[in-house]
Amino acid sequence: MYAFLSIIENAMKDSKVDRAVGLCKKIVGSFSHSWKRSRDLAEAQKELKLPMHKLKTECSTRWGSRQAMVQRILEQLPAISHVLSPDRKARHLIPMWQDVEVLEAINSTLTPLVDFTDALSGEQYVSISSVKPVLHLFETSVLAVGNDDTEFTKSLKSKILGYLQEKYSDSKTQDLLDMATTLDPRFKMSYIREEVKPTVRARLMDEMTGLNPAKQCAPSSAPEPPKKARKTLGSFFKAAKDREESDPAVTHEQAALLELESYLLTRLIDSEDDPLTWWREHAGIYPRLSVLARKYLGIPATSSPSERLFSTGGNIVTCQRSSLKPQHVDRLVFLAKNL
Repeated sequence: MYAFLSIIENAMKDSKVDRAVGLCKKIVGSFSHSWKRSRDLAEAQKELKLPMHKLKTECSTRWGSRQAMVQRILEQLPAISHVLSPDRKARHLIPMWQDVEVLEAINSTLTPLVDFTDALSGEQYVSISSVKPVLHLFETSVLAVGNDDTEFTKSLKSKILGYLQEKYSDSKTQDLLDMATTLDPRFKMSYIREEVKPTVRARLMDEMTGLNPAKQCAPSSAPEPPKKARKTLGSFFKAAKDREESDPAVTHEQAALLELESYLLTRLIDSEDDPLTWWREHAGIYPRLSVLARKYLGIPATSSPSERLFSTGGNIVTCQRSSLKPQHVDRLVFLAKNL
């Protein structure tokens, strides 16, 4: 799966954006490397009654840092101009109106995406089933062109949407997203096109008929039955039911179809509920579908959590601790992520 973070960054590759972002980095560098300018910036903030905030810079490995840098530059632009205007050597760093227009477009485009991407790639687990609903929200609201948007803002939004659509246009990726979204009780087929729904139903039926729910749902460590178990009246009914289900092959297909139709007819759960918890509670009602849910909903939406785990491991296994044994590294990483 492609991470939303890298997709959005690649979609914003533009000469105007590169120039404006590069100018912001130079401004931040000029103030961070000069204590006099930092002092003058603080005095200008007091004089102009601006928030006493320090400038931020972009970090290539941290999502949202570009938007944070641009937003802080726009916030402190009067104070920055006040400090740099008397300095002939640094006067060229003051953004021109064209640069300000580009920075405002970047800020207005990226600000709504920050919360979405933070939620999608956060520490809390997010399944792949959320990808299609998020793409739908991007197209209909978050990245929808507004009446007050400038031409450059419209261009940025259209580039990001076009890039997203291109990245997820592969047929295999679409099939995977359709199956995962359908098996999510928060969405089901709400975000699947009408002409694709019969195909998704057929794929679900094919996978369900190939499963044996009795074996799939049986506990791995079942307690041993007593040596002399006394038969009850219910055991006779259960044995008769097992014979009826195991005899004709059509019965198994009918049971799978009824299970699928029953699941699709139930109401959607709240969007804040955990779909994995819901399937754990309803595994007995939908034994075949619950197996497929474990298969598809176990795929994370982005690779960000695993990348954070690698970063944690890199912080632990340093040059001074290169002799750590693998099992000790595993334990230290576990403690670092769970304490």
